[in-house]
Amino acid sequence: MNQTELHPSIISLVSLSAMIACNHPKQGLCQLDKLREYGVTPEQIDMVIEIARHFRDEAARTFDARFDEAMKPAVAAPAPEATAGSCCTPTKSGISCC
Repeated sequence: MNQTELHPSIISLVSLSAMIACNHPKQGLCQLDKLREYGVTPEQIDMVIEIARHFRDEAARTFDARFDEAMKPAVAAPAPEATAGSCCTPTKSGISCC
């Protein structure tokens, strides 16, 4: 493996995270066995799952808030979810995703 290649465990973690975050029908379940084979701990897998779910849920809330805002009359107050300066919020357990 050269310096530009990623370790297979990193690729599996990224795949798992992406599949969860985008609500992929396969849910990344095929990655779990690979991650266990690579020696990734359950705690590390749980952290990746938590971050992916956080992104998925945050995206859904933001989408819904923007859609709801567009459906309101023009005099309504802006949606509270719209925080322009913040690019990352921690997960429920406080894990930073940035």
